[in-house]
Amino acid sequence: MGQDVGGVAGGTLADRFRAHFGPEDHLYAALLARMADDWEAGGVTREIFDGWQDAPAQLMPHLRMLAGLFRIVLRGEAPQLEGFYPALGGALDPRDAWDAVRPALQAHRDELRSSLDVAPQTNEPARTLALLVGVSEALRRRGLHRVRLLEPGASGGLGLLVDRYRFVGEGWSAGPVDAGLVVPDCGAPGFRPETFEVVDRRGCDLAPVDTAAAEGGVYLTSFVWPWQRERHARLAAALAVAREHPVVVDRAPASQWVAERLAEPVPDGVLTVVWHSVTRMYWPADETAAVQDAVRAARGRMPLAHVAFEHDWAAAAGSGTPGLPRVELDGEVLGVGDHHGPPVRLSR
Repeated sequence: MGQDVGGVAGGTLADRFRAHFGPEDHLYAALLARMADDWEAGGVTREIFDGWQDAPAQLMPHLRMLAGLFRIVLRGEAPQLEGFYPALGGALDPRDAWDAVRPALQAHRDELRSSLDVAPQTNEPARTLALLVGVSEALRRRGLHRVRLLEPGASGGLGLLVDRYRFVGEGWSAGPVDAGLVVPDCGAPGFRPETFEVVDRRGCDLAPVDTAAAEGGVYLTSFVWPWQRERHARLAAALAVAREHPVVVDRAPASQWVAERLAEPVPDGVLTVVWHSVTRMYWPADETAAVQDAVRAARGRMPLAHVAFEHDWAAAAGSGTPGLPRVELDGEVLGVGDHHGPPVRLSR
């Protein structure tokens, strides 16, 4: 599952840096403002981002680099920066960070330049709220209660564990009462979650993350913005759930993998759900079309639902601001969520 979105289309990279968060008072807003100045002055920022001037807005190279920097801090290789990272207990003024960050950019320039090639893998577990909404509606329409769950672009597979988490919304709740991860403030008044059994779950990714390894946890942590302590706590809880209930994430491209999985036989009475979240923005247009074609071709062979939590980048053409991600079931918009999942506002 991909990373957060924002920014503007067009303009220089410096323009995009300044526009992504605007005047918000947190570490990344402060750093991007100074990086913009440094880019225009021909400093180390320009060296790191050289060649990315015309990158599409949705690739977010600045977020990729900031995640790379966070990994360096998490590894303990830039202890002078830890005080600026609230997730690590830091409480220093983010406006003072640049003087310490700039030498770190210079010292780790090659690694940070390589980090631009790594698509963000937030793997935000709370986005599974959208899956819960989509699956519940699909099951009601089909009259089924058993699910085979397939997730292309699964990263570490945390989105495959929807039935292991607990969700609490306005007037409703779902999931085990003793769940290791509880997602509060889900909104969606009037929502009726369906009880279901996941009989099989599997994912794929071009670069799967091993959530059982310490390195995998550090890697996923680096993509979570450092001042968002609740998200860090949520990720840590989801990683603990994943260690207790490991899932399989194959190394494979999405469209090929989806077609192969949908060619497999499925027991009677099982709904196959192809699910992905904030991932489509990183797929080439032909890959997105191939995934949709694979789903379309399989519809006559099995009960099948395509659930997505994605931004509408097509509608955002020219502006670079796609708005909030939508909960989609077979192309129908069921509602809108926040960038990290909750709260969800249902369409009806």
